[in-house]
Amino acid sequence: MSVRTRIAPSPTGDPHVGTAYMALFNWAFARANGGQFLLRIEDTDAERSTVESEQSIYDALHWLGLDWDEGPDVGGPNAPYRQSERQDTYSEHIETLVENKHAFYCFCSRERLDEVRQAQQKAKETTRYDGHCFGLADEDVARRVAAGESHVIRLVVPNEGDCIFEDRLRGEISIPFTQVDMQVLIKADGMPTYHFAVVVDDHLMAITHIIRGEEWISSVPKHKLLYEYLGWQLPELIHLPLLRNSDQSKLSKRKNPTGINYYRALGILPESLLNYLALMGYSMPDEREIFSRPEMVEVFDIDRVSVRGPIFDQEKLSWMNGQYLRALSATEFAERVVDWFSPERLRDLIPLVQERVEKLSDLVPIADYMLGSRAALKEQDFALDKLERADVVRILYHTSVRLEQVQNWDRDELMLICQTAAEKLDYKLRDYLGPLFVAISGRRVSLPLFDSLVYLGPDLSRARIREALDVLKVSGKEKKRLDKELR
Repeated sequence: MSVRTRIAPSPTGDPHVGTAYMALFNWAFARANGGQFLLRIEDTDAERSTVESEQSIYDALHWLGLDWDEGPDVGGPNAPYRQSERQDTYSEHIETLVENKHAFYCFCSRERLDEVRQAQQKAKETTRYDGHCFGLADEDVARRVAAGESHVIRLVVPNEGDCIFEDRLRGEISIPFTQVDMQVLIKADGMPTYHFAVVVDDHLMAITHIIRGEEWISSVPKHKLLYEYLGWQLPELIHLPLLRNSDQSKLSKRKNPTGINYYRALGILPESLLNYLALMGYSMPDEREIFSRPEMVEVFDIDRVSVRGPIFDQEKLSWMNGQYLRALSATEFAERVVDWFSPERLRDLIPLVQERVEKLSDLVPIADYMLGSRAALKEQDFALDKLERADVVRILYHTSVRLEQVQNWDRDELMLICQTAAEKLDYKLRDYLGPLFVAISGRRVSLPLFDSLVYLGPDLSRARIREALDVLKVSGKEKKRLDKELR
């Protein structure tokens, strides 16, 4: 049996280091075993999925040196590799499940589902669908569907017993079916949910090993039931430990820069980032820390992965990158600098600075915070006219949370967000933007703010605002009050 692994990212934002982490281990396992590695795009969330995000995934993984044997951009015998293009396939298999009474139509309104969930929470029960529509007569279902009544299709889950399965790294795992929801398989818009599409696609694409994050362990019972209902063999399961922040929480953009493009813009080399990600839960047989992709593949053993949550340490990554930089020849170093500060980056910067310089050497002091790290901030940097410390914290916190939700990182969208927030919080826009100028540039006056945000990109911009809040020593009590105000 030929080993076949895959990653299936959603094109809904900047490519995440977690995607690179999972891609690396799937790639290494396939290459070490002479198998195939696939890339599949899970774009069933039509509102959030974009062509730009999909292209960013390709670019980021290619930059890291990871290649795939099948995928939307390279084709393959299992095409199409975008879920949005596989509707007929999902329709065929959902019909089989419904006909065999392994799935059922649900007509419950959102209001009813909310009431059920609140009652379960009040009773301290596991929140799950209560089976209200399970067992509806076929005639009743057909009539309501024909009438155009909104509905979803759900998975039938046993009322008793346990789901028992094996994980290669963790051994036998048992989850009671009473903790498993009757998962929606087909949404009201006709699109499949992740849980249904991933099972169908993994089987039809002959995936032999599912290597993914440990957050999916609780979903295995739903997936295992689907494999059994459809008469298919469950692939081998390997759940990797999640990347974590220093406080052991899941790595997230609210606490740490998570975008691959952030580290690329920072000047982290692709081979050092990949090397560092390889150390997240894995160790080489000889315990060395610096190694190349070919060296990793040559001795790769998935059983050496530790299930303890690895800490994504920015300082350790910087140290490792320094090791790689110092190992370069002078010529190689110069080539990397030119590659990092590409003609495209310079081209994008020129319109912001050309009207503000009198000598070419003026470029550096004007745009230093755009080209490298911003000067370290001090609390007194935010002693602004017309704003107390509480105002500064309020503005930065509100902006930080709002920017986390931005999908289209463009000038007009960013300006609208700040204008709307300033109006709601009752600040003049000029005053509202003051703390943001300092957080982003380290200065009270700098290049145009929204152009700077676009140039720096979402991860770096968000990180600088978070750093500003850290400098202001915002307490947990303050954050709770601000969160309440945001709600």
